[in-house]
Order: sequence, then structure tokens, then C-alpha cells
Amino acid sequence: MMKRSTILNLIIIAILLVGTVFGQAQKGKKDGPTTRILFVFDCSLSMSKRWEGSTNMDISKRILTQTIDSLSRLDKVEVALRMYGHQSSVQPNRNCKDTKLEVPFFRGNVAALREKIKSAQPRGTTPIAYTLEQCGNDFPNDPNARNIIILITDGIEECDGDPCAVSAALQSRNIILRPFVIGVGLDENFKKTFDCVGKFFDAKNEKSFQYAMGVIISQALNSTSAQVNLLDSYSKPTETAVNMTFYDMRTGVMKYNYVHTINNRGNPDTIPLDPLSTYRIVVHTIPPVEKDSIELTPGKHTIIGIDAPQGYLSVKANGTNEYKELKYIIRKKGEMQTLLVSDAERTEKLIVGKYDVEVLSMPRIYLNDIAVAQSKTTTVQIPQPGIANIVMQNLGYGQLFLNEKNSLKLLYNLGENNYKETLTLQPGNYTIVFRPKNAKESIYTITREFKIDSGGSVQVKLF
Repeated sequence: MMKRSTILNLIIIAILLVGTVFGQAQKGKKDGPTTRILFVFDCSLSMSKRWEGSTNMDISKRILTQTIDSLSRLDKVEVALRMYGHQSSVQPNRNCKDTKLEVPFFRGNVAALREKIKSAQPRGTTPIAYTLEQCGNDFPNDPNARNIIILITDGIEECDGDPCAVSAALQSRNIILRPFVIGVGLDENFKKTFDCVGKFFDAKNEKSFQYAMGVIISQALNSTSAQVNLLDSYSKPTETAVNMTFYDMRTGVMKYNYVHTINNRGNPDTIPLDPLSTYRIVVHTIPPVEKDSIELTPGKHTIIGIDAPQGYLSVKANGTNEYKELKYIIRKKGEMQTLLVSDAERTEKLIVGKYDVEVLSMPRIYLNDIAVAQSKTTTVQIPQPGIANIVMQNLGYGQLFLNEKNSLKLLYNLGENNYKETLTLQPGNYTIVFRPKNAKESIYTITREFKIDSGGSVQVKLF
């Protein structure tokens, strides 16, 4: 049997890590988030089995009590206890709702926790799914807290519930982080059934049980450092200044947002991440790039490389101030999805590649197959427009067309209540078709053709 000091040493290591890694994560904040650990203790009849010269129950009680004693010394850590299978005997009928929050979360509850653990006796069945479902109500409503479940059990679900589905639902609702499960002398055939519930630790003997508990507490209390290398076309980590979103791969829950930074030493900055999640990272470049299935080793610095080579695109517009405020649409070459709507005279940073641009001028300008190269600026010049001053003697109905290859393409409807309009137009040939409101016959339709030269101005009289 291991000495009591063994697990205390493991907890002390966890505390030291909290003071370094997790402390750095909270730099600039007065207090870090509260970590709430809910121990879910199997008190079903099978826990009375002999194990390691004692019983599953007695060894579990001893290790659980030692762990809670150690955690009680930490600030920003709260502990609670839920049991199942301890209120009703398995005979004559199983009670599949035999679970109870015996000690809720509050500071200074160590004596109550010790007493409940000491008095627990194995009696009933194993309603794991129902118990986990009830755990969702045990945590205070605190969106900033880290809520963790540590399930200690020697058996599998016996009440036809689905522990995997319940665990996934609690995680997807951001109620808990991924649970820990310690299997106490569990049958080899049953171990895989817990993989989908949480991170499983196989306690084959008391020594491995002690070790598993120490590792779990360390992981539960610590963040792990990481850096994201945004790689350019030469596989150098030079790209930066873009938001990165970290999602939990299992639940889809958004966990972090960090704007990528190069620190004073010229390296990508170190960021704190919770090691209990497997991540999908979306880097919000244009278009976005992402990487999934990122797992962290608790306590170990992780470097994550993501290809994000970028260059620049600038659309320049000569002419009137109004024309310089034109917007343009950026799309990937050959695709219709809009990546960005930007303003002329503004330079945009894009992932290296080829793009199509649609300038929202009149008529539209389509620029296709524009190449953007690493760290270089591709500049596209829009032709200088001209001005059409349209004058009407009478109010009426009119439309402006682009006259191209003896075919009319509608561009603009004249205002019905305007006597004059000034339009900024691209160089080209145009036609206006107009009928006064007071003219009740189509033969009074007026047609005017005109040409716009770059930088020129024309007056079009519709009378």
C-alpha cells in the first residue's frame, strides 16, 4: 500500500503548476476562474468486492478523502460530492434513480465531505446516465468557472441509460468540461464503454489509482502553454495580427479567441489553453484557414503550425470622391461565394492565391484571375469614370442602358420625381429611354444615346 504522502506529493506538484502555467494564463486579471470539481462516487453493491487486500469501496474512500483534504488548501477550487447506488438495496427491485448530491459546492465543506465518504456503504445499482444528467444541476450558474466531473466507478450502466449521450449533451451546453473516469478494478471488456463518456484511467491496482488521481487533479487545475505558428510560403512563422478561434472538437463549443501576436523576441506569443479539450482552430484570414484534432499534453509547451501565407490586394479608383468610395467584392477564382466586400483605395490582406474581383461601379467591372503573392501588393487600377448630367423638362419614367454590340443592358432606373440626375459612369456607350408622366401614348417615348469618355462630362436632355 502506498503512503498517504504519495498522493499529497502529486497534488503539491499540481499546485506548483497552477502557480506557474495557470498563473501566467491569468496575468493581468485580479483573480483566475474558479475550478469546481464534482466527485461522483459509485456506491453500488459491486463496490464491496475484494480488491488489493481490501475492497473497492474502502480503497476508493481512502484515496478520495486524501484528495479532498489536499484540494481544500487551494484557493479558487471548490469541491462537491454526488453518490449513486447508496440509498436503496439492489433487491427486490433496482432503483434507477438512486443518486443524490450529498455535499454541494461551498467553501469549508471538508468535514461534511469526509463524513459522507466515511459513512457510505455499497448497496444498490449503477444508474450512471441518470446520475450524470443530475450532475448538470449541481454546478452554480457561473459561466466563467471550469466545471469538472471525476467519476469513480467499478461497473457500467445498469439502467438502460446512455452515459455517452448525457456526457456529450452536458459538454455541448458548456455545463462541464470533458469528464474524467477512474475505473476501479474494472473488467477488461467494459473499459471501452467509457471512452465516449470522458477521459478514462484504468486503476488496475491501488498504486495506479493513486497515480491516476494525481494526474487528473494536475490536469484539472492547470492550463497548458501553446503557440500557433502561422506559416508563410517559406514555412516561416512570420504571419500575425489575425484572430484565432479555438473550438472544442467533441462539442463544437467555442472556447477561446486570441489575436495572434509576435512577441518582443520576434516569436509567436505563448497562449494558455485548457488541456482537457481537443481543438479545432479557425484562423480568420481571408479566406479562413483551419486545423483540427489538436491535442495538448498537460504541462508541456505545444507548437501548432498552420499554413497561412498572405499577400495584399489594392483596388485604386481615379476620379471623383464619390467614385473613390466605390465598394468591390472579392471571391476566390471561379467561385461565387463572397469572401469580402471592401472599399476602393483600401488594401486588403488575403491568403496567397488567385481571386476574382467585382467592382460595384456602373456598369460593374469584373476583374478575374488576379494573383496575390507572399508579402507583395497586387494593385488593380480602375479606369477613371465620366459624368452624365441628365436633365428632364417633365417628370416621367426612364431607364439607363449600356449600349454594347447593338444590345441594351439595363443599369439604372431614373427617379420618377426628379428633374435632374447626375450619374458617375464607366467609359462606354449608353442609351436612355424616357416617357413623360403626362404623355399617355407610347409614341412620346424619348430615346437619347450618348458616350462617356474617361474623365469627361456630358449633358443629356430628355426633351
